[in-house]
Amino acid sequence: MLDPSRKIRIVFVSVVVLLLAALWLAALVLARHQALNELAAETDALARQHGRVIDSELARFRLLPIVLSEYGDLAAVLATPTVDDQRRLSEKLRGLAGKTGASVLYLLNRTGRAVVGSNFDRPDSFVGQEFAFRPYFSRAMADGGSEYFGAGVLTGRPGLFLARRLGEGPDRALGVVVVKYEFATLTQNWGGDPGETLITDERGIILAAADPSQLLTTVMPLSTQDRQAIAASGQYGTAALREGRYRWLGPDRMLIGGTDEAVMVTVPVAGTNLRLLHLMKTAPALRAATYRAWGMAVPIVAGGVLIALLMWNRLTRAARLAADRRALEQAVSERTQQLQEEMGKRALADQRFRDTREELEQANRLASVGSIAAGLMHEINQPVATIRTLSENACHHLAANRLEKVKNNLDVTIAMTERIATITQEMRRFARRKHGQTSREPLEGVIAGALLLVEDRLRRQGITLQRPEGALPQVLAERVRLEQVLVNLLQNALDAVEGIPAPAIALTVEQGEGSVVLTVADNGPGIDPALGKQIFLPFVTGKPDGLGLGLGIAHDIMVDLGGTLTVAESPLGGAALAMTMRTA
Repeated sequence: MLDPSRKIRIVFVSVVVLLLAALWLAALVLARHQALNELAAETDALARQHGRVIDSELARFRLLPIVLSEYGDLAAVLATPTVDDQRRLSEKLRGLAGKTGASVLYLLNRTGRAVVGSNFDRPDSFVGQEFAFRPYFSRAMADGGSEYFGAGVLTGRPGLFLARRLGEGPDRALGVVVVKYEFATLTQNWGGDPGETLITDERGIILAAADPSQLLTTVMPLSTQDRQAIAASGQYGTAALREGRYRWLGPDRMLIGGTDEAVMVTVPVAGTNLRLLHLMKTAPALRAATYRAWGMAVPIVAGGVLIALLMWNRLTRAARLAADRRALEQAVSERTQQLQEEMGKRALADQRFRDTREELEQANRLASVGSIAAGLMHEINQPVATIRTLSENACHHLAANRLEKVKNNLDVTIAMTERIATITQEMRRFARRKHGQTSREPLEGVIAGALLLVEDRLRRQGITLQRPEGALPQVLAERVRLEQVLVNLLQNALDAVEGIPAPAIALTVEQGEGSVVLTVADNGPGIDPALGKQIFLPFVTGKPDGLGLGLGIAHDIMVDLGGTLTVAESPLGGAALAMTMRTA
């Protein structure tokens, strides 16, 4: 049977090993999560970039059949076709296709036969071929214009067919001019970017890919009904529409080659039923995350081992001291000596306690200074940014010899520097807990001054701002400090609505008996209920990169001014903070 001391040592070692394993696992999970988030963000950025490129390309090519339909030679060839005119016009279309990047430009008469084509001198020439069965021809003849995605009858290559009728009305139509656009050039340009980009139709059939072998393959199985509908329409000719190397795993995941999982971002192609998919394999990011986890865990594990060794040494030392004390208890003289030694240790511990207390007091003073310095930087950031913007504008106006505008900008810059000096003085007073002089201040002027500091972000983020209507009352406060609070609340609202659709911020004013309540509300995600009133405490924040100082300083300023700062219910569904002030 194991003795108790050895059992304790076994349990201690087991607990240490489990804790170190848990630390490594936590580091790995955190690193993998961060790596996948970063990969998703990079994939999203590339997908949107490629989406803008293809939207621009399609917008450009949609203009081409409209322009060609106004070209008089096309109608003349359809009215009185001759071999020389057809060849001359085909050569012109060939040159135009080369300049615009179109795959093929061709002209169909009213029966659907191609009489002119930019590929007239190639083996797969369209000239003389019948295309009346193609949906883009019948739709253009009936409606004046059409767009159609499918595979070429002769080439088998997928692309977008843009058709435009020549002549007014179906009965007086002379024919149809057609532009075929293929995505090969775009896929070649995308080849240098990280990941893989695909273009699919609404059924998941690949129309563009860097690997030509994957054209007209599917990313998900086609139903029998879909296959029958595609075959009946002849949209993709005789293509087998087999399953390719890409497999759909979900709205944001794709399997490549049966083994490699990839992050996927889908972007719709404007004006079509097509989708652009950008894929980036997760394996490299997860490998990097594992290396990062080792980098995070090794110092922690080393520190844990060191602490464990110290604790082990302390445990064994305590066991030895206990044995010594039991031996010393056998003799009164030895026990007396032990008591004298304990008294000496107590005196030493008391001296250490006094020293530690003095160090804690010094640390507390340094923490206060650090908090004030951080708050100062937090509060003057916007005026400094405004000064820079005004200075840059002044340089531009000076270059244009607009001296009056230069003077205006410099006047505002001087006012901003005075504002920074005032804010610095107010922060110094706040640190010393001194109260300034309050006076009658128009609330409308306070709101205008605060909006001046944030109007650039409001405009840049496209935020809808609701301002209070009608005449606003005067309040008893210090204008600069009140503007500090309002700017802080507006900045928090701007951060909350960043990146959401239709962002909005509302400023509302309610007058009570002897008080005025100014509420700043947004339609962002709101305040975490778990934080509650703790958001006004220093270093408590709901932002991933926040300091947690702004709301605490704002709350103290409002209390110094004889008012309050509280969490309110947002009329926009997000967060809302209410400033209560005394009526002047």
